[in-house]
Amino acid sequence: MNQGHLAVGARTRWYEGLTPMHWRVLKASFLGWIFDGYEALALVVVLGPMLHSVLTPAQATSPTFYAGLVIGITLLGWGVGGMVGGILADYVGRKRMMLWSVFLYALFSGMTAFSQTFWTLCALRFLTGLAMGSEWSTGIALLSETWPEQARAKGAGFLQSGFGWGTLTAAVVWYALSSTHPLGAETWRLMFVLGALPALFVLYIRRGVNESEKWQRAVREKRWNATNAEANENDAPQSNKRPFTLTQLFSEREALRRTVILTVLSIVTTVGWWAISSWLPTYTIAIAKAEGIPDALSWGSKVSIAYTLGATVAYLVAGFVVDAIGRRAFLSLTFVGALVTTLITYKLTTSVEAMMVAAPINGFFTLGCAYVWMAIYPVELFTCTVRSTAISFVFNAARLIAWVFPIIAGSMITSFGGVSQAALALGSVYVIGIVLPWFLPETRGAGMPD
Repeated sequence: MNQGHLAVGARTRWYEGLTPMHWRVLKASFLGWIFDGYEALALVVVLGPMLHSVLTPAQATSPTFYAGLVIGITLLGWGVGGMVGGILADYVGRKRMMLWSVFLYALFSGMTAFSQTFWTLCALRFLTGLAMGSEWSTGIALLSETWPEQARAKGAGFLQSGFGWGTLTAAVVWYALSSTHPLGAETWRLMFVLGALPALFVLYIRRGVNESEKWQRAVREKRWNATNAEANENDAPQSNKRPFTLTQLFSEREALRRTVILTVLSIVTTVGWWAISSWLPTYTIAIAKAEGIPDALSWGSKVSIAYTLGATVAYLVAGFVVDAIGRRAFLSLTFVGALVTTLITYKLTTSVEAMMVAAPINGFFTLGCAYVWMAIYPVELFTCTVRSTAISFVFNAARLIAWVFPIIAGSMITSFGGVSQAALALGSVYVIGIVLPWFLPETRGAGMPD
């Protein structure tokens, strides 16, 4: 099937034509991604008291190692779950995977609150990651296949902003809990209970969301090609037997080229973001201590919130920008901004006041723009029958690499000679991201491949 070019009238408001069903799809996917953001930060903010509760005296002599291990195992589960869930969504449907994902998340996240040993905690974190992994790819696939062309990129950006709102929610909830300590030293357990309960409400909402008609039609018509470049001119089905979707990404030449380039860009995004965001609070606290500021530790939380706010703004505006300047230009300029702002943040910023200005601008590029493209661009490069597999592979392959970073973070800082040097060294990876987008096809103004 040929990919038609759709003319989006300049006089048409982007939200015209959106129905209540479109908004329900966005709401269901958006709320699911909020849980991902909540979980990501919840684990970090409760790490200290949580490890104090579950580590044995012998284990407590190496807290940094066990902290990195539990974060790494969570990321590993997230990556594996995203990969498996994304593939299954191309076989059983987007809606069904979304329902199972949020149900299992609520179950395992709630059970985390009852962990008594470190290894039980790790097992539950891995299972929670498995459940949460497919939230993003299934939500993005469903929204991209149901929203009209002129609104799709904007909707994807709004969906992506759920991660930012989720992290902010976790920050606020933990601030309230840590200020009141309702369970004393065990208050951290409430973070996971409070994160799991709203998931049951989202489960109810998602029951009212329709399955993607585009995906259903493509499966019925047995259109197994991964990209339109491999489609037959007469649109006839290639075979009655469906090939394995993950294999298709690497067996079809154009699909392979796109998958490799997008995956490298995803790795660039993840490596740069991990180094910058995970070390930013530590670096800011060190600056505050050097300035002799009382309560220097509080500046770590303040700068993390500022960083996330900058990213959330990027999520909300990205859809409008990417439709205005094109996908490749947006990607290239994103990594230019990430490289420059990282240099400013870790090389030229010497006061906490300046850091509070630099952090949200850095977050706008390194977390906001650097991730939101994955919700907008890859869906336009693959067909319905492999779309969820493709975007989940691109998004989660980087996680399957990045999960080791928290475990080796301490030795990396030592090897590079300090936090700022380590962040700048890993941040240099953005140079690759500036160049690679120009080897992909531009898809602005083109319809979604069926």
